[in-house]
Amino acid sequence: MKSNRSEHYDLTIVVPVYNEEDNIPRLEEAFGQFLPTARRKSCVLFVNDGSSDHSRARLEEICSRNADFYYLNFARNAGLSAALKAGIDYAQSPLVGYMDADLQTHPEDFNLLLAHADAYQLVTGVRAQRKDTIYKRFQSRFANAFRRMMTHDGATDTGCPLKIMQTDAAKRLPLFKGMHRFLPALILLQEGARYLEIPVRHYPRTAGVSKFSLWNRLIGPLVDCFAYRWMKKRAINYRVDATNL
Repeated sequence: MKSNRSEHYDLTIVVPVYNEEDNIPRLEEAFGQFLPTARRKSCVLFVNDGSSDHSRARLEEICSRNADFYYLNFARNAGLSAALKAGIDYAQSPLVGYMDADLQTHPEDFNLLLAHADAYQLVTGVRAQRKDTIYKRFQSRFANAFRRMMTHDGATDTGCPLKIMQTDAAKRLPLFKGMHRFLPALILLQEGARYLEIPVRHYPRTAGVSKFSLWNRLIGPLVDCFAYRWMKKRAINYRVDATNL
């Protein structure tokens, strides 16, 4: 992929957006406050996942007046994992981050993760004092416990939407629908790779509606665990010792 403006930054933060028009002004404010205080020079890459509301127009508007805001527009809805993959594909900074558009996590906490980003291929948040309903928390606990049993990744909160990866490691991830829930396990497929969990703040959703249901929060990820077990046995790792290419 040819070079783009993200190569001038240390961190590209990917924010998938699907029908979040009411949250976009809040995203502009939150990132506008965070970017001048970031530990590393950072930009935001909004990935509009074929939204059917006014998200596209509002994203283009805020990107036109903020120098460190960029966007990708999908022609049609492709899903969260596809939006994350597109952001990783386009990122040319040494680090790539991820945050949801619902602002249940805050960009300021990227500084907590950045303190460790050079030492770990993945630094992921863990939602402290979650503000979700009891039903959502039960689903997450059950799904996380089953996933740990199947993947042996040891991760406690893979659903936390605040993460930083070393871009070269992120670009080697085997990506598939639902992969955003398996990032620690997928990182560990790479020889010598490590991840670190850091507690971050969590907030209730105040605008828009959740795009997740029982199927894509619980049933789907359980099925994906078996796909991961199949993939783990067939993962390819190699290290070139020398070449005259």
